[in-house]
Amino acid sequence: MSDTFDREKIVECMFDPTTSSILAELEDGEKECSFLAEQSSVPESEVLERLSYLIEHGFISKHSDNGKYVLTANSEKLASIMENNDNFDAAINGLEKMDSYLN
Repeated sequence: MSDTFDREKIVECMFDPTTSSILAELEDGEKECSFLAEQSSVPESEVLERLSYLIEHGFISKHSDNGKYVLTANSEKLASIMENNDNFDAAINGLEKMDSYLN
């Protein structure tokens, strides 16, 4: 079965400042959603909302442990997105465009 997803949407999720800090926490292994919420200063519901697209497509795994959500990053799958040169080109172009507006 082939999983189809919007690569641009995945990259947008990953580069969002709050979401990227959550993903950075998950680099060390699974974490409880409550811990991630506390670290990023947002409610648990927002953590789950921000990660919902990544969860839906298997970049993040979510399971319940004693009534608490536990999240785990699929590092290999996340890295595969970053290895696609088109994504870097699009990100660089976006940053250059934003920089031109700021200057």
